[in-house]
This record gives sequence, C-alpha cells and structure tokens, in this order.
Amino acid sequence: MSAKALRKQPTSSMCFVCGRDNPHGLHLHFFTDEQNRVHAEFTPRDEHQGFPGVMHGGVISAIFDEAIGRTAIANNFWCVTAELTVRYKIPIALGEPLQVTGEIVKMGARVLKGRGEIRRVRDNILLAEAEGVYVRISDERQREVEANRLLDWRVEE
Repeated sequence: MSAKALRKQPTSSMCFVCGRDNPHGLHLHFFTDEQNRVHAEFTPRDEHQGFPGVMHGGVISAIFDEAIGRTAIANNFWCVTAELTVRYKIPIALGEPLQVTGEIVKMGARVLKGRGEIRRVRDNILLAEAEGVYVRISDERQREVEANRLLDWRVEE
C-alpha cells in the first residue's frame, strides 16, 4: 500500500494506546486507508512483557480495542466497546516489528462490529486476531465530550 493512500488519524493526549502525552503509553500512530481500514506498526519492548520474552496478552487486547475502535473514527461513529474477543495464535516475541489492522465487518445505526489482526512484518504471519462490538454513544454524551474538550484530539504532523 502506498503511503499516499493512507491518512493519518488524530491522537489524544492521554490515551494508553495512542496518547502522545502519556508517559506510560504505547504511542501508536494510526492511519486509515481508502477502504477505511485502520493500520499501525508497533514493536513491543521489554516493558510490554508478560511471560519472559513474550508480549503481554492485555497489551495485545488494548491494541486490538484501539485498532478496531478506530474504524469507527474513520466513519464518524462515536462509540464505546461492548465486547472484545481475542484469539492468540502464536506468542508475540518482544522486539519483533508488528503490523496491526482493524476493519469494519458490519455497521448499523447503533452497533459496529469489527475485526483486527496482528501480523509479523518480516513474514506476514498471523499472530493474533480479534472481533469486537462497539455501541454508539448518545448524541448528548458526544456533545458533552466536544463542549468540555474532554478529548484533546488532533492530527500530528
């Protein structure tokens, strides 16, 4: 995929996965392609460890939650996570560059269903996959978030 076809998504200030100001966060940068799929690259480090030498499953889950949820951002669908199911195929080694993808499976007026994958960059092997269900927040809650600037949301260059 050409870099020209990707649009950088905004980040927030303190989000654990994308937060640019979170000193304990993962600092992932997400991009949207022409089909509104979401992509990010990430290399897990020692502090992301669960079992020795292996990425923690909770960190993997957090990345999936963000990647699938960001498909909603690409479609102006303000939502929260209702359900996330993760399947760990192969232990993810630390220091190994990863490609994260999220995509919509089905979107209705109130519910978005999506899926995600984490693959090793060097050989495109599927390491983990997930499915998620996201529920639209109320218009009132969306206005409250926007009016009170509860989300410091911008695209960084």
